Order: sequence, then C-alpha cells, then structure tokens
Amino acid sequence: MPTACLLVAITLFPGCKSLQFGSPTELADFHAPGAWQSGASGADAKISRGWVSDFNDAGMRRMIDKAMANNRDLASAEARMREAEFVAIAGRSRLLPQARLATSGSFSVSERGPLPARETESYGLTVSASWEADIWGRLRDLTAADSADLYASQASLRGARLSLAASTARAWCNLIAADQQHELAKVILDSFERNLRISERNYEGTGQGSIDVQFGRTNVAAAKRALESSQLARDEAARTLEVLTGSYPSGTTRAGNELPSLRGSVPAGLPSELLDRRPDLAIARARIFATAKRADAARKSLLPSLALTTSAGTPVDRFRQLLDPQWLAASIAANIGQTLYAGGELSNQARAALERNKAAITDYEQAALEAFREVETALAADRSLAAQEQFLITEVEQAALAEKQATRDYADGIEGAGILNVLESQRRANNARSSLIRLRNSRLQNRIDLHLALGGDFRTREPSK
Repeated sequence: MPTACLLVAITLFPGCKSLQFGSPTELADFHAPGAWQSGASGADAKISRGWVSDFNDAGMRRMIDKAMANNRDLASAEARMREAEFVAIAGRSRLLPQARLATSGSFSVSERGPLPARETESYGLTVSASWEADIWGRLRDLTAADSADLYASQASLRGARLSLAASTARAWCNLIAADQQHELAKVILDSFERNLRISERNYEGTGQGSIDVQFGRTNVAAAKRALESSQLARDEAARTLEVLTGSYPSGTTRAGNELPSLRGSVPAGLPSELLDRRPDLAIARARIFATAKRADAARKSLLPSLALTTSAGTPVDRFRQLLDPQWLAASIAANIGQTLYAGGELSNQARAALERNKAAITDYEQAALEAFREVETALAADRSLAAQEQFLITEVEQAALAEKQATRDYADGIEGAGILNVLESQRRANNARSSLIRLRNSRLQNRIDLHLALGGDFRTREPSK
C-alpha cells in the first residue's frame, strides 16, 4: 500500500509531464572525405606507430625521453588527469546511501536551597542515513558525465605527451640548424678576411684599389656582427630545448652536426581514421557526451525526487539499539519533493545545458575541420618543400662554382675581375647555403607537424591484441 501511494503521488506531480526542451545529442556525426586531397600515392597506408624512430636520430630520441621524464607542464597534465580520476570516483558516491553519526552531551546543576545542588549529565548518540532513489536516472547521468570528463582528461594527457614530443623534436632540429648557421657564419668570416688580405696586398703593391680595401673591411665587420647574432640564436635554441627537457636554461646543450634525414612520403591513413585518433577530437567527443548527460540530468531535475531517510537517537547506555536493524527500519521515512516555483531557475538551467551541448557539437565539427586542414596543409608542404630543396641544391652548387671562379680571377689579377664580382658571388653563394639550412630544417619542422596533425604515437608500441 505505501508503495502504491508513492507511485500515485509521483504521477500527480506536474513535472512528470513531457519536458518541452528537446533532447541533447550524445554522439557527433561528422562525415570525413574518402581520401586526402593533398596526399601522394600510397598516402592512405597505415600511419607510423612510433614516428620518432623515422628520423633515425638517437639524440632526438634521448631528448624526448628526457622531456617525458622531467617536463613540468607534462607533470601538471598528469596531476590534472589524476584529479579527474578522483572526481569521477567521488561522483559515484551520489548513487550510494549517506550515513552520519553524531554525539551529544549535556551537564546541568540545579540549586535546591539548603540541600546540596543536584548535578545532572546525559550523553546520547544519533545515527541518520539518507538515500535518493534514482528513479529517473538523473544521478546516473551525472556519474556518466564525470566518467566522460575523465576520458577527456586522459585524452588531454595523451595529447600533452604527443605535443611535448613534437616540441622537443622541433627544438632539437632548430638547435642543429642554429649550430650549422653559426658554423656557416664562421666560414663566411674566414672568406671575407681572406678577401681583405688579398685587397690589402694588391693595394700595397700597386697603390690602387683603396675602395676594395674599404669594401673588404666593411664585409669583415658585417661578418663578425652576423657571427655574434648566430651565436645568440644558437644559445636561444639550446635554452628552448633545455626548458622542454626540464633542465636549467644555460644554453650549453650540444646537438649533432647533421640534421636528421627524411625518408620518402609519410603514410597518412584515411581521413575517417583521423577522427578517432587525434586527442583533441577525442576530448571534443567526450565533451559532447558529458554535456548531453548533464543536459539530461538538468531536465530530470524538473521531475520529482524520491528520498529515503532514517534517523535514530538513544542514550549512550542503550547504544545497542542503534545496531538493531528492526529498530532502525521502524523510523524510515520516504520523501517526495519537487520545486514548484523558483523563478524559472531549474527550467532555464535545463535550457542552458542543452545549449552547451549544441555548442560542444559545433566545437567538435570546427576542430575536425581544423584537423583536416592541418593534415592537408602539411601534406602539400611536404611535397613542395622536397621539390624546393632539389632546386636549392642546384642553386648552391652553381653559386659555389661562381664564387670559386670569381675569387680565383681576382686573386690572379685578371683584367676585369674586380672585388665587386667576388662580393656578389660570395653573397649569392652564402645566401644559398644559409637558405638550404633553413629549408632542410623547415622540411623537418613540417614533417613533425604532419605527424602531430595525424595524431599518431611518437613511440613504437606493440599492436593491441
């Protein structure tokens, strides 16, 4: 009979009627193209499982391992993930009964005229328990949302690790390129000093060509300035790498002499696979699910709630009664409650939760488009930079031949072979050499960006069974 009364009471509440707010969406529906538009032949093959090894650079791998062990930002991301774990565990407690134990005590003295004062003291214990019956699934929705938050935090940690690996690999390549530019600056200074000696010797022997000497001294001063600038850039690149690896930014880290080599094109897999692989898209999907569950919970908060409560107290000398289930059961009460009017607070909260769900869906769609753009851009740049490198290699070779010939002609005093020809040939050759260093580093940076955009593992992992 009591159960029937409760059910009748629930059905009479106005909030049990259909909620006219619409339903949230738990899953994103985004259609990916069948193939990459910028991909080379074979680009739809499976992506690399452990792309760091593709660069075949032990120093890069060593620095990435050091960063994974010591980077402060990664440690912070790991702490946030553990925080999400505890929040999810704590959220599950809302499905369980809550119990509370309280003690009380009192002491009084009553005056009785000529008679001795009477002292009275008493102590008691009170046990109370409550449990909300999740008849609509509201609490389960909130628990599911917490679990989705945990999944998002785990994906965020994976994304932080992938981003750190890419940043460290970039910094390693930048340091090598900066070292190469610094060494090139030394070579340029040596060549300008050699030209200056030739100009000074010619001037001393003939009394002519003072302007050649001035040009030479100008170039030597400019080369010394460029050498200082390249040293500063090299130290800054080293400090960037040191901070990523959790070391003091002293600028003393040394890298290899050669930039890592690149193999052919990178397998990019299928566009549809990218949606499941990238951590940022996994986070966005988890947010869609979490906002949907919280929207459901907000809608269900408009419905009546059923809570069971019990409370019992006894003097301390009758404590055993508190352990008697029959005695406790006798005081159990059921409460049905629903907010009839709160200025529209609950209904507007439900509508706001639905809008957050809609925003999460559009955020996911935008993130997916950005992910596709990053991959397409990196794939196109990979092909273009490779072609540019071949042209630039030819440019360097021809400029070096012209520089060598102009220098020889000027040193031999051949008629018409002036210092301006030497300086122009050196300028072109040195610019081409410097451009080749930058271009090769750009290819590496773009290749790292491509791996990051694809969302693949940076370490080799055994395939899951």
